[in-house]
This record gives sequence, C-alpha cells and structure tokens, in this order.
Amino acid sequence: MLRDITLGRYYRSDSIIHKLDPRVKLFAVLMFVLTMFMGDRYLHLAAAALSLLVLIVVSRIPFSYIVRGLRFIAVLLTMSALCIVFFTKGRELWSYGILRITYEGVQKAVFVSIRLVLLILGSSLLTLTTTPGNLTDGMDRSLGFLEKIKIPVHDIAMMMSVALRFIPILTEETDKIMKAQTSRGADFESGGVIRRAKALLPLLVPLFIAAFRRANDLATAMDARCYMGGAGRTKMRPLRYGRRDYIAYLLIVLYVILMAGIRFC
Repeated sequence: MLRDITLGRYYRSDSIIHKLDPRVKLFAVLMFVLTMFMGDRYLHLAAAALSLLVLIVVSRIPFSYIVRGLRFIAVLLTMSALCIVFFTKGRELWSYGILRITYEGVQKAVFVSIRLVLLILGSSLLTLTTTPGNLTDGMDRSLGFLEKIKIPVHDIAMMMSVALRFIPILTEETDKIMKAQTSRGADFESGGVIRRAKALLPLLVPLFIAAFRRANDLATAMDARCYMGGAGRTKMRPLRYGRRDYIAYLLIVLYVILMAGIRFC
C-alpha cells in the first residue's frame, strides 16, 4: 500500500511535459484547479478528464503508475462519498433508521468523487514531471513579487520542496519498519479497527524518531554549509522561457476559455 503513494515522486522521462518550465506547470495546475470548480455539469468533468488524459499520454508516464496513487486515498474518497449520500436532502431512495439515501445525494457523491480524483491526478502529474529543485525554483520565481510585502516566498518554497522529498523517503522507512516489526511477530492486518490502531503504535514511534533524526541531520547539513535562504543566492541553472513554454501558456488559456464556455453555455 505504501509503495502506491506517487505524491512527491519524480518519474524520469524525456517528454515535452518534463521539459516545460516549472512556472508553466504551476500555472497550469492552478488553472486546472480553478476551472474544476467553475461548473457543476458532467460535460465539464468530461472535458477536464479528456485534457488530463492527453497530458498523461504526452508525459509518457504509465497510466497505471499514476492511477495506483489513488489506492492510498480510497478510504478518504469512500468516506466523503458516504457522507454526501447520507446527509443530502432530496428524493428518498432508501432509508433505515436515521440513514437515508437520496437520488440527489447519489448524484452529488458521484460528481464530487470524480472531481476529487481528477484533482488528485492533476496534482500528482505536477510532482511526477517536475523535480523538487525545479519546483522550488518555479515557486520562488512565480511568487517572488510577494517578497515586497515581507512574505518569505523562498523559505516557503524550500519547506514544500523538502516536504515533497521526505514523502518517498518516509514511505520507504515505514515499509522497512513494518517488515522488521512483522518479523518480530507484529500483526497489522487482522482484527478490528481498534486492534489495528493499537498495532500501529510499534510502527509510529520508530517512524517519528526516524523522521526527527532525518530532519535534524538536514538542518545540521544546511547550517554547516552556511545556508542563508534566498537573499543574494544565484542559480546554477536559471529558469528561462522557451518557445514551447509560450505555446503551453497559449494552450492553457484556450483550455480556460473552453471550460468557461461550457460553464456559461
């Protein structure tokens, strides 16, 4: 299950999406998220899904690799859908005690679930096609104007980059600890919810210790190298827009116009 987490992982490839400037991809994700909440029609979701599918094909990332990340949040998606189904008023389809399933609840649950899946896939595509270093540089350059109002953009971007780097590292650490605890007789699979929660204690304690140790080692390494944040720092590979980046911006604008047209038609 832990190996199914794709958020924060970079998938190496030689696609056009990988070569785009990170600022373009950040802008694309922002527009994708905003347009996803622009309408409430299935045609709206179909257009977004088709666009996302085209990007996945162009990125040359196996579709199965991207989709498997959804398994880790399947429980969250299921709980969200059930809450919508049981607590949305409308034409009753089934009832038992205080529980009621309505036609409007089922319709809304399906729509919201599809929207969440598309949002997760779109966000995962950003991290899969962009290295944490480029992502940090992209955020630093895109939001640099906020430095004028004393917002530490570089520090925020660095923290997000470090967090993304730590996700795959901590998942691998968790997998190792689970195997070690299983070899000592720990059981993480059988029993009810309460028993499984108690079985996680031998896993969580060493995981937190390992996470704090890695964070302390990283802080010591940055301090030893006299890291001072973004002030006066130069880039080994400065970000520069190319022809494909301007074409990508044009395609993003056309996508927003299309989604707006679907919304107001």
